[in-house]
Amino acid sequence: MRAYELIKETFLRKRYIQLLHISWFATYALLFIAPFPPETWNWGGFLFGWSGCMLSLLLTAGIFGDDIASGRICVLIIKPFWPGELYIYRLIGLSLQALIHILISGTIMFTLHSATGHGSIDHLGLWMLSSWLIFITFAALSTSISVVVRRAHNSMLLFAAIIFVYIILSFLLGLFPKHSATEAFMGFLRYACPPVELLCNVAFGKYSAIKSLGCVMHSLLLTAVYGTVGIIILCKRQFVFLRD
Repeated sequence: MRAYELIKETFLRKRYIQLLHISWFATYALLFIAPFPPETWNWGGFLFGWSGCMLSLLLTAGIFGDDIASGRICVLIIKPFWPGELYIYRLIGLSLQALIHILISGTIMFTLHSATGHGSIDHLGLWMLSSWLIFITFAALSTSISVVVRRAHNSMLLFAAIIFVYIILSFLLGLFPKHSATEAFMGFLRYACPPVELLCNVAFGKYSAIKSLGCVMHSLLLTAVYGTVGIIILCKRQFVFLRD
């Protein structure tokens, strides 16, 4: 019962969450009826970026920061409740929310593509899997940041970090494409950060089945690492009944 209530709370945590999902679905429909050339869009890739990467930041905004700032966290983790349970069930709630969202999005894409012929839905199943994996990886990272950052600043901080990393990467690739520092930076982004490049290659079908499975396991391992760090920090923090 406790697990169900905490997972349900994740779905209903913010009033705007349901509206956010509906607006995301509406965006797919609006783009399908826009007068783009039929070959313009790879809908799986758009699903990956729009829902896999961006939606995770919005759904995790203040997921712990709001409770900590308001003092509500003290009510949620009353002993003998282990604080790590709250983290785990909220991450499970986010993962289930993303799974439902991506399944509905894939159904919308398939239906509209069949009706209009716009864009491409090649490897749509792989894109849906990759979108879900990148969602939960970003969600775990953002949720762990929320344990130490006030209010909804975790999502803004992570978004700013993504933009900063993109600028640095563009600079390095533009001026020093073969330099060892650029290769080291690329390796760090590829394997230590949310594996956007690896999962995109999986979705495009560029890897063998064994290598794709390795990328999936790598993504799940990163999610577990990010989550473990967040749980450790949450368990070690001391909270008081004070409003920020």
